[in-house]
Amino acid sequence: MADYPHLLAPLDLGFTTLKNRVLMGSMHTGLEETGDWNRVAEFYATRARGQVGLMVTGGIAPNREGGVLPGAAAIATQKDIDNHSIVTKRVHDADGKIVMQVLHAGRYAFSPECVAPSAVKSPISPFAPKELDEAGIEKQIADITQAALNAQEAGYDGVEIMGSEGYFLNQFLVTHTNKRTDRWGGSYENRMRLPIEVVRRVRAAVGEKFIIIYRLSMIDLIPNGSTHAEVVQLAQEVEKAGATIINTGIGWHEARIPTIATSVPRAAFAWVTKKLMGKVGIPVITSNRINMPDVAEGVLATGCADMVSMARPMLADAHFVAKAMAGRGEMIAPCIACNQACLDHTFGGKLSTCLVNPRACYETELVIDRAGAAKSVAIVGAGPAGLSTALATVERGHNVTLFDKANEIGGQLNMAKQVPGKEEFRGLVDWYRAMVADAGITVKLGQAVSADDLDGFDEVVIATGVIPRDPGIPGQDGANVLSYIDVLRDNARVGARVAVVGAGGIGFDVAEYLTQKGTSTTKDLPAWLEEWGVTDPELHRSGLAPEGPQPHAPARQVTLLQRKAEKHGKRLGKTTGWIHRATLKMKKVNFVGDVNYERITDAGLEVSFGEARENPTLIEVDTIVLCAGQLCERSLADALIARGITPHVIGGADVASELDAKRAIDQGTRLAATL
Repeated sequence: MADYPHLLAPLDLGFTTLKNRVLMGSMHTGLEETGDWNRVAEFYATRARGQVGLMVTGGIAPNREGGVLPGAAAIATQKDIDNHSIVTKRVHDADGKIVMQVLHAGRYAFSPECVAPSAVKSPISPFAPKELDEAGIEKQIADITQAALNAQEAGYDGVEIMGSEGYFLNQFLVTHTNKRTDRWGGSYENRMRLPIEVVRRVRAAVGEKFIIIYRLSMIDLIPNGSTHAEVVQLAQEVEKAGATIINTGIGWHEARIPTIATSVPRAAFAWVTKKLMGKVGIPVITSNRINMPDVAEGVLATGCADMVSMARPMLADAHFVAKAMAGRGEMIAPCIACNQACLDHTFGGKLSTCLVNPRACYETELVIDRAGAAKSVAIVGAGPAGLSTALATVERGHNVTLFDKANEIGGQLNMAKQVPGKEEFRGLVDWYRAMVADAGITVKLGQAVSADDLDGFDEVVIATGVIPRDPGIPGQDGANVLSYIDVLRDNARVGARVAVVGAGGIGFDVAEYLTQKGTSTTKDLPAWLEEWGVTDPELHRSGLAPEGPQPHAPARQVTLLQRKAEKHGKRLGKTTGWIHRATLKMKKVNFVGDVNYERITDAGLEVSFGEARENPTLIEVDTIVLCAGQLCERSLADALIARGITPHVIGGADVASELDAKRAIDQGTRLAATL
């Protein structure tokens, strides 16, 4: 308590008290759609046992037309109520509290049945919405109210009414999407009529002793969004209508400004929430990129909010709050905001989990039990695959010796953490270091490992990672040629004009590293806001700077090349690839595709184009950096196999696929569960 007095203080809501100021924010995991309600219940109950003050479910649709996808989880029938009751009972048995988010997607629904205030198609959905008439609007209000009543019957402690991120209620608020001229459009008083009526009707239906959170978009980050005065006006009217708490929403899903990716500074939008403090009499929650207890404590201590929402951090570590209570913040697995296993999975139609914690959403399937008999296990390679294997293997009661030829643990995470916008990887390496020390794992660093060194172990795990693929370009042995390892690990000198060969994830990382001048904007909030064109919503509607993004000059002139005749970064993360492309475009990086690498000379890189090798061109640069893929480093595994020993081969040593920490950590954890 002494470490985080604001974060761990109870919050009295009058009819009930929250044990601390931590809200597990809403995340659509896909669990409800599996139909395995024991699995859903265990996901939430695990976080309740981790001492979260209040949890919000993923978005639950009030009706068919409001579902994010066809078949989206709902609470419309008695069977639905009974299924949700399994969740609430399990959470309450764990001394937790949980509210259900009622989410009507409006024009964001990926369905031909979608409805909206006006027939304005969303840029992120292929379906044009149907404009609602008066009867249709009344149906939506009634359905949302009924969903709240059903949630109450199912045992939820309350509901969160989703009114932000550009969903249905948010769509009524702004002229960007509301073109109506009746009593639901035109003046702001008319445009805010629907969310106020929804809160009023829900409160009348559920009574006074039921939590109603209203998720309010406090900065839309789209053209023709709300003004700050309108945000305050809505908040005050929502309070009058019966809301218990106001939660912060940041940006619409279609906004072209990142809001939760790893390149966004920590607590980047807490200042927006602070503008509402003192203007309403109910508690206010802030959110977005708050991932560690010291960050959350600072936000609360400086008066930015009454409570903090952390969603993905509860995927990374279900026991986040319990560890903070115990004064063991360094043991909290950090959310690195990579989106790779959570949001990317959601938008890819897969079940969400977490890169850092592959047990998230798999609590009933990926179980790390104590083994019947302890074994001695050698793990070669202290990158993410080896580290995840080591920690889960020790948890099972085995004795682990961890080897690496490098002088520090982390493997290629130590290169990733050098990239501007990926500073969170530093915290991940620090966490692994703390966990390895706490687990009592024997660590042997700074020495190459041979097959002889592995005699006598019961199990051997090879997690030796990858080596750069040789692209075989004539002249690549010249002094002006470097590999990505030379640049990111060894800090080799790079010239003012650079050609990066290979536009996969590593190529993008290297280009971002080489164009960054001075301090990364991820560590400098004012500079980041300026770079992306975000300003005070009290000064400019929707928080968009009238002059637009103001990127800083690049440190170098970079050309990013690829063999494929396709959009650069096509295979980057579904929810983050656009950010990387936009960042490099702001840094004036030249994207060149469909190339053949003919040869390297002192003058630069000679290329041609297409299968016919046409249009020979010299790209005049000072330095060429090779990021042309990877190969498995499995020489040690092959030596063991030649001796008749069958090791477990995981991570990059098994499949060379960029720097895929998500797969490596998942594979290592799952292997440990079987040893």
